[in-house]
Amino acid sequence: MTAKLFPADKAGVLAEALPYIKRFHGKTIVVKYGGNAMTDDHLKQCFARDVVLLKLVGMNPVVVHGGGPQIENLLAKVGKKGEFVQGMRVTDAETMEVVEMVLGGQVNKEIVNLINQHGGKAVGLTGKDGNFIRAKKLMMENKDNPGDLIDIGQVGDIVSIDPSLIALLDTGAFIPVIAPIGVGSEGETYNINADVVAGKISEVLKAEKLVLLTNTPGVLDKAGNLLTGITPKQIDDMVADGTLSGGMLPKIGSALDAARSGVRSVHIIDGRVEHALLLEILTDEGVGTLIKSK
Repeated sequence: MTAKLFPADKAGVLAEALPYIKRFHGKTIVVKYGGNAMTDDHLKQCFARDVVLLKLVGMNPVVVHGGGPQIENLLAKVGKKGEFVQGMRVTDAETMEVVEMVLGGQVNKEIVNLINQHGGKAVGLTGKDGNFIRAKKLMMENKDNPGDLIDIGQVGDIVSIDPSLIALLDTGAFIPVIAPIGVGSEGETYNINADVVAGKISEVLKAEKLVLLTNTPGVLDKAGNLLTGITPKQIDDMVADGTLSGGMLPKIGSALDAARSGVRSVHIIDGRVEHALLLEILTDEGVGTLIKSK
C-alpha cells in the first residue's frame, strides 16, 4: 500500500525531479522491459504510466521487451517443452512460430495497449518492420569444449540496426515498443536475446541511458550488498573473480557493450519496485545499479 504524502512532500518530490527532467529533456532512454514488471498486473500499470510520464516531460523512451514466461505458457499448451543451452532458448521452426506469435503479437500488443490506455501513443514493432534489425544465425561456442560450435536453431546474432524508423517515431511523439525478432538476408526470422537488442539499439541511437529491469535489486557484491556508481573495469574484475555469474551475465554483457559504445549510463534496476523507472531516472536515490560509461 502506498504511503500518503502531504502536499509539501509531493512538492518536494516534484522539485527533486526538475533538474533530472531538464538534464534529460530531448534525450533517448532505452528500456529493457522484463521480469515481474511484465507479469504482475499492478507493476504493469506502474510501468506504462512511468513511460508515458517520461515522454510527456520531453524524453524519448524506447521500450524493448522479452516474454520468456509467456512463450513457455504457449509452448506448454501446444505440448512442447522449452529447451535451453547455456541460457539460450533452442528455437526450431515450430518454436520460432510460437516465439513470433507471443512476442510480436500477444506481448507486444498488450504493452502497446497499456501505454496507450495511460495517454501515450505507443507503436509496436518487430525487427521485420522496415527490416530494421538485420540478423544472421547465431552459432554458440560450447563452453565445455572451446572451438566446438552448437546449432540452436533460429536464434539470431545482430548484423545491423537501422535507427531511422525509431528516430522517426520518436520525433513524432510516438513511443516505440520493440519485440526482439530479427530478419535474415533471405527473409528468415530469428529470435534474439532481448537484452542484446536493447543494448544494440541504445548504441545506434546514441542513447543517454539504457535501463534494464530485472528481478534483482541490481548488481550485488559477494556479501549481497547493492553496488552502484561502478565502472566497466570494476565489472570485468567481478566477472573474473566469480562475483557475477549465471543469469546476470547476458545483462552485464549488454550493459558493458553499451557503456563502452557511448551510452552515457546504464542502469540495472529492480523491476519489482513500484515506479522503478521514475525512481531511477528522476530521483537522487535510485533503485538499482548505475554503470558509468567511464
